[in-house]
Amino acid sequence: MAAKKSSSRKSSGRKYSKSASKRVESAMRRRKKGTLRRGKAGHGGKVKSRKQAIAIGLSEARKKGAKVPKKAESSWRRKRSSSRSKS
Repeated sequence: MAAKKSSSRKSSGRKYSKSASKRVESAMRRRKKGTLRRGKAGHGGKVKSRKQAIAIGLSEARKKGAKVPKKAESSWRRKRSSSRSKS
């Protein structure tokens, strides 16, 4: 039997760097503690959602230059760009 490769990615196999996962862990801890806030410079309210805490952690990692995949493009932006290219 031939051995199969687990992934066909070009890079070293990690999608997110270790430092990125540390940032997310830190954001999750701050959410539990009640000190994680949303908005620029933390002027929004407290973050209660897990998903939002993860998103904040990943964006912090991106700003620091960690290996994190690009942000997903919003659906309305995709629709808008496709409609412009047709005409």
